[in-house]
Amino acid sequence: MKIDVLTLFPEMFTGPLDESIIRRAREAGRLVLRIHNLRDWTHDRHRTVDDRPFGGGPGMLLKPEPIFEAVESLVTDQTRVVLLGPAGRKFDQSIARELVQHESLLFICASYEGVDERVRETLVDDELSIGDYVLTNGNLPAMVIIDTVARLLPGVLGDDGSAHDESFSHGLLEYPHYTRPAEFREMKVPEVLLSGNHAEIEKWRREQALARTAEVRPDLLEKKENGGKPAKTK
Repeated sequence: MKIDVLTLFPEMFTGPLDESIIRRAREAGRLVLRIHNLRDWTHDRHRTVDDRPFGGGPGMLLKPEPIFEAVESLVTDQTRVVLLGPAGRKFDQSIARELVQHESLLFICASYEGVDERVRETLVDDELSIGDYVLTNGNLPAMVIIDTVARLLPGVLGDDGSAHDESFSHGLLEYPHYTRPAEFREMKVPEVLLSGNHAEIEKWRREQALARTAEVRPDLLEKKENGGKPAKTK
């Protein structure tokens, strides 16, 4: 998979995407990741990328010209262009599975008050948000989504079953995990996990996942009951 990121702050990506799973994916050739500075597509001496919004209002908007030039120079017929901003679909594991099906992704990291609407109307295939809160720009969301998608690439985790069993993979939180020692400070591992009875272990894990989800994230259970759609609000 190839991922391009268009941002005003490329230095933010140095470090988080050079370690751990992402580094392994890049070194193995599973992921080609390129970070681009939007200012490279400006033509004035100040490398201007923003301007005041028509009609007034606070803040600045990213201008359309450099974004259009950048996107048109980076995309191919296989590229899905994704804008990262608060008006987008709320990102989750099912959307990660959608994204990993594409050969090429281009993330546009919004900054300031966002982008000129003509960018959204003309260039963007999808818009995503990682949550209902305010961030300085789209860089952190880009990193979160890249990490989530990279984990789904075949061979990246070493054991592809790891991604299959993680939290949210089946619309539930993950069941509790235990490792050695079997008893620590008078706290014992559940007997069923030591039994060797794989059917009973799977049953226990399913029950625990359901119980944990019901307690912490009941909205996920409602979503499953609605066929993957968010629960309706009154």
